Amino acid sequence: MISKLRTGGYHAAMIAVSLLWLGPIIWVVVLSTRTFDDIAANGVGSLPHSFTLDTYVQAWTDGGQLQALINSLLVTVPAVLLSLGLGAMGAFALSRYRIPGRRTILLLMLAGNLLPPQIVLIPVSKFSELTGLYDTLWALIAVQVGFGLGFYTFVLHGFMRDLPNEIQEAATIDGAGVGQIFTRVILPLTRPALAALGALSFTWIFNDLLWAITVIRTEATMPVTPALLGLQGQFVSSWSVIAAGTVIAAVPTVAVFLAFQRHFISGLAIGAVK
Repeated sequence: MISKLRTGGYHAAMIAVSLLWLGPIIWVVVLSTRTFDDIAANGVGSLPHSFTLDTYVQAWTDGGQLQALINSLLVTVPAVLLSLGLGAMGAFALSRYRIPGRRTILLLMLAGNLLPPQIVLIPVSKFSELTGLYDTLWALIAVQVGFGLGFYTFVLHGFMRDLPNEIQEAATIDGAGVGQIFTRVILPLTRPALAALGALSFTWIFNDLLWAITVIRTEATMPVTPALLGLQGQFVSSWSVIAAGTVIAAVPTVAVFLAFQRHFISGLAIGAVK
């Protein structure tokens, strides 16, 4: 009897926590399908008395969400690929070969991620102006890669370091060079970690606001997150259009997570064991 009560209490608590987490998401989705007249007459927090998808059309066309999503993907995809590629190469060198001062190098790369980004906002903005990259997507890509590379290298280093040395020795005996060992042996074995980091980095970069408003100025090059601020200014009282823009902005990250869910969970499980 006590066991059943504990199980029932646990399930009730988990249901409450799930509803608490899902509540704001459901509220935004429902709000995005209500008309302006419904919200004006009954309030934002009332039960819906209407249903429309015109809000998504307004956010997609009039709100510029299409161009903002394209800009975000043009930044996120290259930044993720460059970050994982460079991080994997750095982690491979630091974990599989005896490089002098490798621990110091790894700690310095990780220490860069411990700095609060707010203290380097002005230097990064000034540097992007001096290099002629300010207000371009290239500047945002460079910033995302530069500030995330140390973390990705550190995480991948942990995975690659624990791979058996016998695998690399066998490949060397078979005549494989450094490049072949990296691409044909180490990278396939590190795929769960790469997939987990890829899903996380896609979410972080796609949803970033701080660096976007630091090196991007014009509306035409704004990614989707700062574009939502412009959407809020453009549709001040049209809460349904703003909510529709928020839902549209969340679709790519949700799709990426669902696509890499299996690899993401396996990558976390490996990291937990190690």
